[in-house]
Amino acid sequence: MPARPSNAPLLRAAAMAAPPGLGVFFLILILLLLLPLRAEEPAAEPADTRDAAQAPVRSAPAPVTDVARLCVCDLLVAQCDTNCCCDPDCSAEDFSLFTACSVPLVMGDSQLCSQKAAVYSLDVEANPPERIFKIIDQVNPSIFCIHATNYKQALYLKTPEIPTAENFDQLLDKFGGATFSVEPDSWNLDTDAQNPPEENETYRYEYGVPVQTEDAFLRLPSPVVSSWCSDANPAGFLVNQATKCIRSVSVGKCDSIQALSMLFYINSSILAVPKSSQMVNITVQSIVVQSLNGMRTLLSSSDVLRLPMVLGELCINAVLGVNYHITHTDTGEIIEAAAAFVLGAISKEELSIEQSFEISFTQENTQPVPLSGNPGYVVGLPVRAGFQPQGSGIIQSSNKHSQLTILHSTSTQDCLAAQGARAPVLFGYNMISGCKLRITAAMKCQPLAQTLLDVLKGQSFPEYVASFGNSQAQDVLDWVPITQLHISEQSSCQIPVALGIEVKWTKYGSLVNPQARIVNVTATITTTTLKQLPSGRERIIPITSSVVFTDISSPAEPSYKAWPTINIKLPFDFFYPFV
Repeated sequence: MPARPSNAPLLRAAAMAAPPGLGVFFLILILLLLLPLRAEEPAAEPADTRDAAQAPVRSAPAPVTDVARLCVCDLLVAQCDTNCCCDPDCSAEDFSLFTACSVPLVMGDSQLCSQKAAVYSLDVEANPPERIFKIIDQVNPSIFCIHATNYKQALYLKTPEIPTAENFDQLLDKFGGATFSVEPDSWNLDTDAQNPPEENETYRYEYGVPVQTEDAFLRLPSPVVSSWCSDANPAGFLVNQATKCIRSVSVGKCDSIQALSMLFYINSSILAVPKSSQMVNITVQSIVVQSLNGMRTLLSSSDVLRLPMVLGELCINAVLGVNYHITHTDTGEIIEAAAAFVLGAISKEELSIEQSFEISFTQENTQPVPLSGNPGYVVGLPVRAGFQPQGSGIIQSSNKHSQLTILHSTSTQDCLAAQGARAPVLFGYNMISGCKLRITAAMKCQPLAQTLLDVLKGQSFPEYVASFGNSQAQDVLDWVPITQLHISEQSSCQIPVALGIEVKWTKYGSLVNPQARIVNVTATITTTTLKQLPSGRERIIPITSSVVFTDISSPAEPSYKAWPTINIKLPFDFFYPFV
């Protein structure tokens, strides 16, 4: 570094030239004038540093790291998502209708050593039930955890490219469609080449994972931005969906529109498990042909592939609807796939048609259980019932539709012949049934009592009843235990003669749209004394079974408070001179 010039000679010369009295004054004045010259000059900055300082500073928006504001299940815009306890659009009234929190814990990166976490739960003991929200400190017990996130670039999105006259056409081609990808071209999507899977590694479908095909994924067309169909919507595993959308058509070119052909929906085989070579072909389950006036006809054979074709001023065999049905194992492997089609005719006056699509999933060796309401019970639909083995969820009854049943009366009225005949208990319907039992002197007490108990309760009387019409088996708190009572006399031989089931329910939720919810079920067995008959004598006794539904809803409370009563006596001339 070059030596800086000193100001000491100038100070000495000024001090010697000044008169003695003014020496000190001039010395101070010169020092004040020369002080900026003695300040250390800044070092020369690099060119890139100067350019960076002059360039405008771009500040990316702060990432949302507050767990109280994060909500992964908030899917509907300005609407409350069912069982989404972190949805800011849900009110306390909506929370009272929830059966469980679909996302009970919201946190950031699970690899961090310590972070805040939002915990959501429901207080089912409250009346009405309410949501519980709290913030806790989540500690990662692993020794290989991230202490701090210091790679700030990973917290921000890439700055979008500003449209100009030069790049407008390029951006229009890339982002002009209904769907597009914002992944940079520099990202290497071929992860299998970098991370080859192990030979013994197995895959399986998980809930919500797109169902993969040999070319991409199983398409379930749906409206994305507007009501027009987008074929880029993948079908999620175990996600039952039903969509409707509008498709633009032209009768003269209908045979060249892929979305109107059956091949478009069955030509790709489904992967049994993700990233595997095992394929499952989509078979045609049924074909229904719809005429121009809406009449539908089921074809006797579904083996013939019917492709759209122009016939005069009509386009026939155009796909109007597709219904997929996927069968899977309990380990998440798809074993069967079928599609049911609705084909129809399009006239030349029509510029667009409405297509409907649906997909459902069924586990092998099981039958789908229909709901009895969504969420509350619907009058006339069966009451759903089930069992709870030790330490597990609810296993629904093994009868026809997992229903609560009672004795079904027969024309012969013979209890022994009616054994095994059951009728479903329908919500809101008070029911009574029965039979007659012929007792002889040869009948023994204990075998007869067990036989009558099986007639009244069935071979497998359930332990729980679903509180809502759409209660799921995994939500144990959504099931009401059945309280069993016995009314008997004090004697040595007692036989059951009546089963009375009382179902207490209440109107639940909003007064505008109340939902029926079962809150208590009591099954009462009434027994009587069986007296020994003389030899050769017979006795006929009636056996009855009944169901009673009781509404225990409390009356609605007014939203206002009554004005207080003022107990005061006014003076006799209070209103004088008015009457």
